[in-house]
Amino acid sequence: MHIPSFDLPSIFVQIVHNKIFIITISVWIIGQGIKIAINILRGKRFSFRWFIGTGGMPSSHAAGVAALATSCGMEYGFNSGMFALAAVFAMVTMFDAQGVRRQSGEQAEVLNKVIDDMYWHKQVEMSRIKEFVGHTPIQVLVGSILGVCLAVLFY
Repeated sequence: MHIPSFDLPSIFVQIVHNKIFIITISVWIIGQGIKIAINILRGKRFSFRWFIGTGGMPSSHAAGVAALATSCGMEYGFNSGMFALAAVFAMVTMFDAQGVRRQSGEQAEVLNKVIDDMYWHKQVEMSRIKEFVGHTPIQVLVGSILGVCLAVLFY
């Protein structure tokens, strides 16, 4: 078995030339950019946290994994193991984005109300919990459609 040498410049060149990786990252960045634009148009001031944060329309998580699965299917065939792996990863990621993480956000919202009530009644000093961690099903759907369309366009 041949073990490749660790040549950092070579690894960087390989990553930069990895079409699937570049498409996936590009789609994620575009999804985050759209999210920023929507928030700015809604009249909110710009926040860098929107670029690296979670939640909001569209789901850049869904866009990225949909682009990954689509690109793998186009590169290796939609009957390949690579596509199956990427598609299952996409499904798990999208389920988590609109399921578990959304429920965590809803629970955080309730806990923050409790914390506010406790603070105003001077019983306990607590810090707020991040509420905006998940996506609605429509945000995930729009993100996944965006991911598939951009992957096909960029491929």
